[in-house]
Order: sequence, then C-alpha cells, then structure tokens
Amino acid sequence: MSLQEIEDRLSRACAEAGRARDEIALIAVSKIQPLERVEAVLEAGHRLFGENRVQEAAGKWPDFKERYEDVSVHLIGPLQSNKARQAMELFDAIHSVDRPKLARTLARLADETGHCPELFIQVNTGEEEQKVGILPADADTFIAECRGLDLPLRGLMCIPPVDETPALHFALLQKIANRNGLTGLSMGMSGDFEQAIAFGATHVRVGSAIFGDRVYD
Repeated sequence: MSLQEIEDRLSRACAEAGRARDEIALIAVSKIQPLERVEAVLEAGHRLFGENRVQEAAGKWPDFKERYEDVSVHLIGPLQSNKARQAMELFDAIHSVDRPKLARTLARLADETGHCPELFIQVNTGEEEQKVGILPADADTFIAECRGLDLPLRGLMCIPPVDETPALHFALLQKIANRNGLTGLSMGMSGDFEQAIAFGATHVRVGSAIFGDRVYD
C-alpha cells in the first residue's frame, strides 16, 4: 500500500461517515523504518508522524525538522517518567498518558518550562494485563485529575485487543470522551481505521501500510 492509497481510503471512510476529511489527522507511524522511507513520505508532502520510543525519535527527528517545515511528531508508545522531559522537548503531542505519576511529572515539567505538548490519556479498553492504560472504570477520575493539574488534555487513545471487534472499543472510548467533554479520539490503525472514523476518531495511526514492512535488525 502507499500514502496515496491510505488517503483514498480515508476520504472514502469520511464520506461514508458524513465527516469532512480535514477532521481526521493521519499519523504516519515511522517507528523502526529506514530513514530513506521516512524521507520519501516527507518528500510526498506528509507532515504528521508517530513514534513509539523517545530514544529512536531523538535520533531521527531533529534533523528532519531542520530540513522540512511544519513537521509534527507525536509519541504513541509508552512513556517512562524519567524520559518525560526529553519527550516534552521532542514531541508535539503525547498519546500515552496512562497513570497518575506520569501526569504529575508532566505537570511539574510544564510548570518549570512553560510548555507542554497536547496530551491524550491512554485507556485500556480491553482491560488487558499486558497493556498499559487507565482502566475504563477509572477513566473519569483520572481525566478530572489531569484537568486539576492544568494539563492540556486533548482527548483519549486506545489500542483494541487483536482478537476482539474493534468497533466495541471505539464506541466505549467515544462514550468516555463524550461524557467528559473531550473531542480528541486517537484510535484506529491500518486494518480498522474506517470503523474508528465512524465512531468519531480524530487521529488515526498507520505505519507499514504507508512505509512498507518494518525493518528489524
């Protein structure tokens, strides 16, 4: 697949859902991709990318941002509290705020620096033990806590279980967001973003379908 094919799918999904294409941000997930592939997508005009690891992003994006204007990079992977300061310098948004300790760390650093990226709370909608994220039953309390810390909360994020119908999880995330007055929904990947768009996704995350299969050492 390619960037243009994903754009075509996005446009069709928006039309079917009765939504405007500019309501949805396409995050090109560039983790573990060779630099030449990332540069090819930059050359094609795309400017929004996602990374899973702070260290990998630090070795890749400062140079690209010097060479290409208006590039935005979002952290979509787990964030350790001891890497929070570096993450706040590197990323324009963090989609994986998943625990009170991290929220407090981000709030303290925001006070120190006068800057904070947009934040999404990761909700473990499938209540999977191996995944990070706030449990759905605790989401309202954690949202209130983040707001009490004056954090720039944009919305919620989820990664549905691989063996369950993703629409159920998209609907749950939308419900939590709606009752808390949040408009950002980071949900949907290459195989299911059409369903996510139907349930109000504002950010979809697509990787290998744009760049090709990841290259592991």
